[in-house]
This record gives sequence, structure tokens and C-alpha cells, in this order.
Amino acid sequence: MFSINSYVKGKKHMEEVQKMVDYARNLLDKQMDPLEKIELIDAIQRLGLEYHFEREIKHSLKSLYESAATGWPEYDDLHSTALRFRIFRQHHYYEVPQDVFQKFIDETGNFRATLTDDVKGLLSLFEASFHGFKGEDIMDKAEAFSVEHLKEKKRLITSPSLAREVEHALDMPILWRPNRLEARWFMGAYEEQPDMNRTLLNLAKFDYNIVQSVHREEYGRLERWWTELGLGKMTFSRDNLVEHYLWTAFMVFDPKYKDLREMTTKVIAMITLIDDIYDSLGTLEELELLTRLIDRWDVNGIDELPPNIATCFIALYNVTNGIGFWAMITRGINVIPYIRKTWSDQCMAYLKEAKWCHKDSMPTLKEYLNNAVRSVGGFLALQCCFFITSDNLTEDTLNYMAEIPRIVRCSSLLIRLNNDLAPLSVGLAEGDKLNSLECFMNETGASEEEARKHIKYLVRETWKTLNKDIFDDNCRFSGPFVTACLNLARASHWIYRYGDGHGIRSEEAKEHLISALVDPVPIMQLGLN
Repeated sequence: MFSINSYVKGKKHMEEVQKMVDYARNLLDKQMDPLEKIELIDAIQRLGLEYHFEREIKHSLKSLYESAATGWPEYDDLHSTALRFRIFRQHHYYEVPQDVFQKFIDETGNFRATLTDDVKGLLSLFEASFHGFKGEDIMDKAEAFSVEHLKEKKRLITSPSLAREVEHALDMPILWRPNRLEARWFMGAYEEQPDMNRTLLNLAKFDYNIVQSVHREEYGRLERWWTELGLGKMTFSRDNLVEHYLWTAFMVFDPKYKDLREMTTKVIAMITLIDDIYDSLGTLEELELLTRLIDRWDVNGIDELPPNIATCFIALYNVTNGIGFWAMITRGINVIPYIRKTWSDQCMAYLKEAKWCHKDSMPTLKEYLNNAVRSVGGFLALQCCFFITSDNLTEDTLNYMAEIPRIVRCSSLLIRLNNDLAPLSVGLAEGDKLNSLECFMNETGASEEEARKHIKYLVRETWKTLNKDIFDDNCRFSGPFVTACLNLARASHWIYRYGDGHGIRSEEAKEHLISALVDPVPIMQLGLN
């Protein structure tokens, strides 16, 4: 179990940090105004501290939900209603209906025009709208209404801090943002709020720096592993271990899951390596042979492969067996057959894409995306995560996972769609011969602009499906695994927004990389309010 104090140097600082943790815990347990409690929980989550106080937050929300059943008549404004809706749905209270917004709808079925001057309420409504399910028309109207009027009002906002929050939200909603990056940004925004709690802010900064130092140590070990492996010298493949590690750090940042980040980073490194073989190195005959050997898990036939492809297969084989050894020692179950099957299915998906390219054949968008759920590699990364986070690792749960549950399918699909929304020139420069934009354009005759609009629509619809599937699958999976599925999708929004996810980085992406792994958050003082 991770303890923040185990990473604090110096007795004085350890005592001060423990006081801050105790203070936050007591604050959550304290009786207070319902809206104040909801806003406190929201702040703790956005500051990146939720994983320290899961029990207290769960207890507080249960109590708030039960009291909400009798109504909170004094809190019927747009902000409080939208914030409650978002927080409850984040925590799987799917019974909270979209009808809570019915009181803001006029006789024409639209949100009332009088709400347009309530910027804080519109901002909360915007964030809440992304927690809707398919078929929830009110939530669709909530998004359209809030976006329209926030864009209209943002230049008129007199509060600099509120203006920045609106700009930040319109750029990307909270639901789609990796928590680590959101926490770093929100510390600055929270510090400007008039009701800011200095103790929570200091605790968040200290915790961020501790987690960052843990991640930096882990990355150092992985960098040595990658250097010793020697695969970074393969000129045909992308050598981007930093991005590989960040995928896993964004997916599960809790320091206690260091084994997960180490093993999943190695898996993602192998995914990129093998993907590049199928994309830009092997002939069709060599790729067919490699696929057969991986399907049979047969290293005896590698002499038939070119040396560089054979070397990559051996690396994949050893990484897989290393994960299998860990699972046998720590969990008492053999997971290698499941990983082998996943690699076989993934390579068959790669081969299908390679054949499309070699034959200059363009699949339909549906064909392409059905195959992409496998080829994009999300299932392999989440399967590794499942082995480590599951508290019920049995043959039955492993078989259920092998069928690619819907939350895993949605998360993988979002990776593919967000990747394809990167500029076409980026994808094609890295060897990707197909993407969803080109498939849709070829199938329908649409322009690139129309294709982008359609893929963005699919992203939005996939999130609605994922929102609902979380509730349906929550009883089957542990909380950390469900969070990992969400965070992998979130990571894809950020990583592909600022580059191709591997090699091409914008200046903004470089800044985020530095803030995530290198630069600590400045702390002016420790102690309580």
C-alpha cells in the first residue's frame, strides 16, 4: 500500500504532510452544506488527490445521494444541479436521470434563454453534458446550448480566472482529460479562486511532486532496460520510450502500481515495434510467416525470418514470458496462453491491414474500425492492466476479458479515432497507409472536412456508449481497471491532439512532457490554513 509519508524526506516535513492528509480526511468526514461538500469533492478530484480519500468520498456521496432523494430545494440553480449530476455519474450513480434538468427547459423543449447570462452555470452544464448516454436528448441539448453561449459570452467575462476556466473547458472537457495533466493545470486555476483552501492546494502540490519523482525513477529503470535490449537502434521503428511510459502513467498513476506501469510500458514498446514491422519493414510473405510463428508461439522457426524481424519476435516472446512469470509468482495463475492469443489476434489484424495496403484495397469504415479495435493495441495494454489490478483473477474472468468487454472495446476504438483525427500528413508520414478519414471519404465521397466532422461525431457517440458500459461492467471489474479503461481513452485525446503519439511533438506537447516527468510544482509553504 502506497503511503505518502514513505516518500517524504525529513521528520518535520513528514509531520506537516501527515497533518494535511488528516485535515483533508476530517474535512470530508465533516458535516457541511451539501453544495459545499460536492464542490469540495470536485476540487479534491481535480487536484489529483482522490486516490488518497476513496473511502471518505464514497461515504460522503452515499450520504449526499440519500439526502438528495428528499430534494435540495435551496439548490435548484443550474450550477449546483449540473455539478451534482456530473459528480454522481462519475461515481456510477446511474440512477441520476437527465430529467434533473427538466426544470430548466421551456415550453418549446429547449433550455431557457434566461440561463445565458449564468456563465458559471453554463460551464457546469457543459461539463455535465459529457456524462450523457446515447438517447439522452436533454444532455445533447445541454452540450449544444452551453457551447453556443459560452463561446458567445467568453469575451465578456470580467473575471480572469473564470475566463480561463471557460477557455480550458471549451478546449477539452474534464471527462476527456488525463487526470495528471488536469491536476497540474487546475492547481493554478484553484489558487485564483476566492474560496481556495490553502491546505488542500499545498497537499496537492506536494503529492504531485512525490508521484512525479516515483514516475521519474520508474522511467529511469525502463530506459536502462530499453538501452540494454538494443532495439532502439532499429532504424525502421520509432524509438519513443517516453511516450510509451506516459501512456501507462496517464492510465494508472497511483505509485503503488509500479509493476503495472513497468510491464505495460514494455508491452506498448513491443506493440510499436511489431506495428512498424507490419507497416514499413516486412514483405507480405515475411509478414505472413511472422503471423504464423506468433500464432503458434514458435521461436524454433525464426531462422526463416530476416534477422531484424527475428530479433523483434524474440524480444516480444521474452517480454510476454516475463509478465507470465510475474503473474505465476504473485497471482498463482498462468496468463501466458491469454497473452499469446491476444498477440496472435493482434498480428492477424496487422496482417489484414497490410494486405489491404499491398492490394491497394480500401475497406469500408465499418470493416476498418472492427479490425482496428484489435490492431490499435489498446486491448493488449488493458489486458496487462487487468492481470495486475483485478482482485478476482480466475479462469472465468480471464475468459470474459478475452472476449474484449465493451468498456475495453470503446477505449480501444477511441484510441483509433483520435489517432486518425491527427493531421493526415502526420499519419501518412509515419507509414500508416489507412485511416478512418480516408475510408469514410472513399466510401461516401465526402471531403476531408466532412470526414473529420463524422469521425468527431463517432468519438462523441463512443464516449456516450462508454459512459453507460461503465455502469454495466462495473460489477465485473475492479475500480482501478475501470479507471484505467477511461484513462487510456483520455490519454489518446491528449497524445494525439499534440502530435502523432510517438515521434512528432508540438511545442505544447513538449511542455506537457516536461511538466509530467521533469519539472516539479513550486511550493511556497507547507502547513494548514
